[in-house]
Amino acid sequence: MPAKQDDPPRVMALDLPQAVLSEENRAYFAKCQEKLGFIPYVLLAYAHDDAKLTAFAAFYNDLMLGPSGLSKLEREMIAVAVSSVNHCYYCLTAHGAAVRQLSGDPVLGELMAMNYRAAELSPRHRAMLDFAVKLTEAPHQVEEADRAALRKAGFGERDIWDVSAVAAFFNMSNRMASAVDMRPNAQYHSVAR
Repeated sequence: MPAKQDDPPRVMALDLPQAVLSEENRAYFAKCQEKLGFIPYVLLAYAHDDAKLTAFAAFYNDLMLGPSGLSKLEREMIAVAVSSVNHCYYCLTAHGAAVRQLSGDPVLGELMAMNYRAAELSPRHRAMLDFAVKLTEAPHQVEEADRAALRKAGFGERDIWDVSAVAAFFNMSNRMASAVDMRPNAQYHSVAR
């Protein structure tokens, strides 16, 4: 039998001590603990530097929770499709759980992680994910025809910015998670299954 995986999971491969956190970041961790029952390991990984944690959390929260023409589910779908291309274990696990939870459909969460093209998606969602994946795989090939396809699917100019920003953020985040072997909290594995 293989060893039991992530028992218990470590935050990441680097042994960086947690910094003294600002009052705001301590309050943020307390809110995560209260709402989720745990502090996401990605936040603990960034906690070695209070300023980097603040910047990461602010950008993430603005992109994923702030006002947008994209629903929270759509933003999570982008996160998972991008993370699938990048084979990011942390983000596939954490954001796959979010897709399952927000959609109420565990199969959709798995399809987003494995191959979004196999899912029965609306033309809007297909265009959105096709664009995010092209931006991930071949950013130098993105051209006006790609933006036009998003417009045709009903996305406005600000929506196109948001699709691009979410995809770009997760490409950066995936690379950091892979570089330091960031591991997801064990709780994500059982969410909405």
